[in-house]
Amino acid sequence: MQLTDFQYYLPKELIAQYPLKDRKACRLLVLDRNKGTITHSVFKDVARFFSPGDALVLNDTKVLSCRLIGKRETGGKVELLLLREQQGRVFEAMMKPSRLKVGETIRFNEGRLSCEIISRNQVRFIADSTDQIYRAGAMPLPPYIKRMPEEQDRAYYQTVYAKVEGAVAAPTAGLHFTDDLLEEITVCGIQKTFLTLHVSSATFKPVKAADVVTHKMEKEYYCIGEEAIRLIAHARKKGSRIIAVGTTSCRALEAYAASGERQGHTSLFIYPGYAFRYINALLTNFHLPCTTLFMLVCAFGGFPLVRKAYEEAIAHKYRFYSYGDAMLIL
Repeated sequence: MQLTDFQYYLPKELIAQYPLKDRKACRLLVLDRNKGTITHSVFKDVARFFSPGDALVLNDTKVLSCRLIGKRETGGKVELLLLREQQGRVFEAMMKPSRLKVGETIRFNEGRLSCEIISRNQVRFIADSTDQIYRAGAMPLPPYIKRMPEEQDRAYYQTVYAKVEGAVAAPTAGLHFTDDLLEEITVCGIQKTFLTLHVSSATFKPVKAADVVTHKMEKEYYCIGEEAIRLIAHARKKGSRIIAVGTTSCRALEAYAASGERQGHTSLFIYPGYAFRYINALLTNFHLPCTTLFMLVCAFGGFPLVRKAYEEAIAHKYRFYSYGDAMLIL
C-alpha cells in the first residue's frame, strides 16, 4: 500500500483558519457505506442520523496551553511546544529554532518565567508549579492555521466536555458539540459515554514511509472507565451502534478490543484492510492527506467511497481540518 494512494489536492482557501461562533452550525457530510450515498446536512441536526439505544463515545481529553513564546538572551524569538512533563519541571519539548544551545536561558511572560535548555528536546523550568508554566502558554493550534493563537482559541480549541488534562492537540470531531446539542441527543434516547485518549503532536505528522505498512505510530495514553465499558457492552448486546466521535475514540476502543486492556498506551495503526471490532459509525473532521488519520477514515469508510466524499466536499467548498466541517460515516 503506497503513500501516494493517500494524497489529494486541497485549495488553501478551504483550510479553516477560525472556528465558527456557533459550534454546531458547521456543515455535515453523511456517507452511508451500505447505500454508497452522500448526504449534505448541518451538524445541529446530527441526532436524526442516530437511533435510540445507540452509544455515542466521546474523548474527554483536555488540551494543555502548551505553546510558549519566549525570548533568548540575545532578544531572538523562541517557540516551545511542551509535549510531556518528565520530572523536576523538566519537559520534553519541540523547539523553534531547533539549534538552541544547551545551557541557554529562555524567558517568558516578560521575564516572570524562564527555562534552561538541557538537550535538543528537553527544557527545565524555574517555576513554583506546573500550572504557572501552562498559564504562560497559549493553545497549540496546528501548523496549517497560519495565525497566532488568540484568546477565543482557549474556548474553541477545546471540547465543551473536556475534563482530563494531557493533550497537545484537540480531538477535533468533538469541537462541534454544544451542551444543548448533547442534551438533545440524550433526550432522543442516545446513550453517551466518555473515554480518554491524550492526543499527541504525532497527529499532525504526515507518514513518510513509501510503503505505509512500515510506518510506526507513536504511543498515546488512553483510559476507558468501567461505566463506559458497561454501556458499550449493553449497546452491543442489543444490536445498537457504537458511534465513535473522532479517530481518537475509535483508536482507544479498537485498542481495548485488541488487548482487553482498559488503560495503557497504544500505538495501534489503522489503515485500509483493518478489521474493525467495536465501532459501527464514525464522526470525524476532514483530515490532512498522507496522515494516519486520513488512512483510518479510509479504512472505515472504504477507500473509494471516502475519496469520493472528499472530492464532493471540496467541490461544495466544505471547510477542512481542525476548525472545519464534519463527516459522519454510517
